[in-house]
Amino acid sequence: MDLRGNLDRFLIFYIDGWKIFRDPQLESKHSSVHYWREQMKAMFFYTTFEERRLPYRLIWHTLVFIQAVIFFASMLYGLTESIGDNVEMGRDLAFIIGAFYIIFKIFYFNWYGDGLNEVINDLEALHPWALEGPGAVDFRPGKRWYFVMAFCLSSSWGLFLCIFLVLLITSPMWVQNQNLPFHAAFPFQWHDRSTHPVTHAIIYLFQSFLGTYTLTWLLCVEGISVCIYGELTFAIEVLCLELRNLHRRFHDNEQLRLEMIRLVRFHQKIVEILDRTNEVFHGTLIMQMAVNFSLVSLSVLEAMEARKDPKVVAQFGVLMLLALGHLSMWSLCGDMLSQTSLKISEAAYDAYDPTKGSKENYRLLCLIIRRAQDPLIMRASPFPPFNLINYTAILNQCFGILTFLLNTLD
Repeated sequence: MDLRGNLDRFLIFYIDGWKIFRDPQLESKHSSVHYWREQMKAMFFYTTFEERRLPYRLIWHTLVFIQAVIFFASMLYGLTESIGDNVEMGRDLAFIIGAFYIIFKIFYFNWYGDGLNEVINDLEALHPWALEGPGAVDFRPGKRWYFVMAFCLSSSWGLFLCIFLVLLITSPMWVQNQNLPFHAAFPFQWHDRSTHPVTHAIIYLFQSFLGTYTLTWLLCVEGISVCIYGELTFAIEVLCLELRNLHRRFHDNEQLRLEMIRLVRFHQKIVEILDRTNEVFHGTLIMQMAVNFSLVSLSVLEAMEARKDPKVVAQFGVLMLLALGHLSMWSLCGDMLSQTSLKISEAAYDAYDPTKGSKENYRLLCLIIRRAQDPLIMRASPFPPFNLINYTAILNQCFGILTFLLNTLD
């Protein structure tokens, strides 16, 4: 595919999303995860077995892995130049933690790319999560809401990413004592602009390209991850809607039995996809929790140490808000999933009507009610589920440790 075709493939989410956002009558032909996947394919970095079989894909993937390792190693080497300056060390550590998170995801999805693709295919195959025809429930408002939410999320993230990249790439032009977008060091002082201007320019271009490429790819990965759990939450809402409208759509006993069997399988399919999703994202969920915890702790500690310097406090304050916002977003998604899943048993109970159907049919409803007693959760064992309660507990633990460290330092 040519570059123009790949650009169109990358932008189609925003083009279709804007049309649907402006016209309430339009509907998306695909789920939001399909568009995120198309963006990753347009970047030539969707690491599945099928993609690697395409021309030059494996070579490009290997090249990106090598560049990422060199990039991370140079940042670690650059940390040695900041020893003795707590503020500079704090900045370097923050970027190193962020770079490690991105590189971890790059290698992780190189191994779990096929598993991610299977989850997306399952979601796309069941889209729009409802029956078609005159007997179908009206799922369109919910479908539109989730798609528009994904579009707005993608657009806002993309806007802030562009602003961040512009500030990052141009930072050597307006920040004193900064020669590169990311503080790094190389052998023979190749990163020194006054001594080696040619190699410095090459390193500058290398950091600018790799930083832009990997952060854009990370945006797609984060978007596809959040939207997968959003699609599952929407599927649960559709299941509840179908259960509550069961007797309005079916009156014949045999039709009622077949529909209940379908809803039982529908519920089971949701559980299976969620289990598979938690399995695929197991490592990244753990890493997200660890990285956000580390960034919050580091930013607060550095801000407290440099509390007499408003500029430093503001820098690390923004970093803390970004880390908390990232963790709260995942916790909110997990909480929505769990809270919505608890409504399944209520909807199944509302579907019970002793004047219609048979006892055999309602045993199927009992099966749904029994399965729905345990909420569906976003979880990476052995850590607790991602929800707002555990999010608050993590914050309390984090600030408890920081209070102890500050008291010790004082």
